[in-house]
Amino acid sequence: MKKTIFIAIMMIFTLSATTTFAAKNDLKSTVPVATENKLSTEELNGMKNRVEEIRNMDKSEMTSSEKRELRKESKGIKENVRKNGEVIYISGGTLLLIVLIIVLI
Repeated sequence: MKKTIFIAIMMIFTLSATTTFAAKNDLKSTVPVATENKLSTEELNGMKNRVEEIRNMDKSEMTSSEKRELRKESKGIKENVRKNGEVIYISGGTLLLIVLIIVLI
């Protein structure tokens, strides 16, 4: 009797742990939320203009090192906008928790 209870409890703990780990990936959906923009509109417009200039350039006449520099510059602009952009991300679990708190209040 003690052995079957022990086995049943061990199975419950084992099965509940695997479902917990399996459910983690489903809760990672993100929802963008608007925040205050840290970059000024002049800086954003300047970065947009520079990206458009890079896209419109004739790259067939450039050397590989010049193309690499342009790629690095455009990646730097993209990272700068992403770091100082208008959006933060809230995971699905956090969103669920916020909704539950609002409903309970």
